Amino acid sequence: MVRQLDKLGRIVLPKELRRVFDIANEDYLEIYVEDNKIVLKKYEPTCIFCKNSRDIIEYQDKNICKECLNKLKNIE
Repeated sequence: MVRQLDKLGRIVLPKELRRVFDIANEDYLEIYVEDNKIVLKKYEPTCIFCKNSRDIIEYQDKNICKECLNKLKNIE
């Protein structure tokens, strides 16, 4: 697929790609460079400690899973 950038540097992701990668309107995408390539990836928050993406909550502006949060609560 080839897409042209508009005057503001934007592109439209084809509907087929959005469907395959489960990207909905207003979802966040990560943008990064890897081996001379621009990579777009659906943003999925992960725990800052274990990188788990399930049961994520935001605690003091950080993403943490409930399991790690419980571990932190038990440290004394």
